[in-house]
Amino acid sequence: MIEVHNLSKKFIKQTKGKGVMGRLFPTKEDFVAVNDISFSVNKGEIVAFVGPNGAGKSTTIKMLTGIIHPTGGTMTVAGLDPVKQRKQLAYKIGCMFGQKSSLWMHLPAIDTYRLLGAMYDIPKDEIEGRIQETVKIFGIEQIINTPVRKLSLGQRMICEIASIMIHKPEIIFLDEPTIGLDIVVKERVRKAILDLHENSDTTIFLTSHDLGDIERLCKRIIIIDKGKIIKDEDIDDLKKEYFSEKFIHIMYEQNIEHVHFNTLVMSKEQNKVILKVDTKTTNMKKILEEFMQYGNIIDIEAVPVPLEEVIYDIYTST
Repeated sequence: MIEVHNLSKKFIKQTKGKGVMGRLFPTKEDFVAVNDISFSVNKGEIVAFVGPNGAGKSTTIKMLTGIIHPTGGTMTVAGLDPVKQRKQLAYKIGCMFGQKSSLWMHLPAIDTYRLLGAMYDIPKDEIEGRIQETVKIFGIEQIINTPVRKLSLGQRMICEIASIMIHKPEIIFLDEPTIGLDIVVKERVRKAILDLHENSDTTIFLTSHDLGDIERLCKRIIIIDKGKIIKDEDIDDLKKEYFSEKFIHIMYEQNIEHVHFNTLVMSKEQNKVILKVDTKTTNMKKILEEFMQYGNIIDIEAVPVPLEEVIYDIYTST
């Protein structure tokens, strides 16, 4: 669905010098925002495209959607060239950029949906069917006739996601879809995205600084830094490659008094002990046998290292 080969983008950066002459004749130099990147995204994938501020994420998305033209390289999105076929491409993609609303705040969401249907040249006899299908997928039957300004933030964000589905795009670009939301609303938005993917097998290209979005939604991650792709692989493989440590949560039937802090025990509270182990060097069988001696275990949970630590380690090592 997305094919990118040796894509680059340069901007001219102007730097003003001192004095009148410096301000009148600023120094010009090339700034490479995206530097010879290549990747592909298959139909139905949900891919995370992440990197620090200024890494080249937004520039890449703007090129993929035809907003800006590349300096070099080639790309196709849904079989189309975003540079030469931007208008045709608009019918095949959907975009959601943070909290930049596509809904009219004083109108019910259903009115926006009807207008979007007309904008995308959907025949009148099909628009209502499309709307009802989308509304059912997202479970918003009870709120689509309420003015958007009267909806809660969570309800509005679900309606936003639904709005980009009216024309049934093949690819959706989500740029920071949960930015500024509280944890409850974030989870509702993530569930809506997963429901969307499950019901339509839509390809989703996601950028986010919230690693909860990435871990909850994506199986593959592309990491870009300083305009270059530094990693492109399965998220679970990325964790295994960079971090073998895990946190082991052990829950006992009774309070534990005989467990003492050591190199393994990170915390102890009543009937719960948390261990930190390196799975490459630790014999887990022996560790569990040792801690079974302290009492009856009712639950054991292995918690992987947070993805945030993995990505930070990659950034600082490149």
